[in-house]
Amino acid sequence: MSEILIVGSGALATLFAARLGAAGNDITLLGSWAQALEALNNGGAQLEGRPAVRVRASADPAEFRGAHQALVLVKAWQTERAAAQLAECLAPDGLAVSLQNGLGNREILASCLGPQRATAGVTTGGATLLGPGLVRPGGEGILSLEAHPRLDSLVSALRAAGFPVQAVVDAVPLIWGKLVINAAINPLTALLRRPNGALLASQETRQWMGNLAREAAAVATALGIRLPYDDPPQAVEEVARQTAKNLSSMLQDVLRGAPTEIEAINGAVVRLGAEAGVATPLNRIVWQRIRDLSPNANFLPPNCQAW
Repeated sequence: MSEILIVGSGALATLFAARLGAAGNDITLLGSWAQALEALNNGGAQLEGRPAVRVRASADPAEFRGAHQALVLVKAWQTERAAAQLAECLAPDGLAVSLQNGLGNREILASCLGPQRATAGVTTGGATLLGPGLVRPGGEGILSLEAHPRLDSLVSALRAAGFPVQAVVDAVPLIWGKLVINAAINPLTALLRRPNGALLASQETRQWMGNLAREAAAVATALGIRLPYDDPPQAVEEVARQTAKNLSSMLQDVLRGAPTEIEAINGAVVRLGAEAGVATPLNRIVWQRIRDLSPNANFLPPNCQAW
């Protein structure tokens, strides 16, 4: 049995807590959403249709001092705060693993915790938050983690919980691969208020998806990053097809009136594109339109200039 700290209390955090807890691990959650923390403490973490799993949750990092394994599953705009909290509670030989959307998360963690205490990975699975402490899984996918000497026990715990895990030498191409797909799907679903699969229903939305993906992929190429697929528009459509019923995390945020991860996704594409001399007009349009939805969507992390 492993003791695992999950930083976050939203959809993916609850999903990982429920699965890892059901496999016999001691799960704690460090979050900021008071309603979710109360629900997790009183009713446990639950996957739809399955028994709830007992966990312990708190907003106080002091309660988790000495944590050796931490999965960071907060929104990208919350990474600065999560890094500061982990600096207070992560053991000197501990490891924080970012499984977040967007760019810059590992860098923020490493700047606060030190490069040996931060790494990153990519999960292609999803979850829809049905209520505090309750989620609907959104399909299984491979969990790719960048190889690190302190990862063994966490990998074992994840595999025992049924997650298909693979170790990779460099997670950056996979992070960018997911970014390109998120940049093409998430803002469109949020603007249209539709599940992922609905984007395949018309030629217009398919063209938007394809062109958003091409722009983001061109930025990756300019930066010397080789994506894990050869045809970005085709990869995006395949993901939209596989996750047809899913509500993207950005759509879920918009529906809840919460800040989105637009800055770390399309905003990052636009900023890095400008630095690399790559035009990204469509990413700029959706970036601005999502920002215009709510003042809360305009949060820009302090370290974003270094992305």
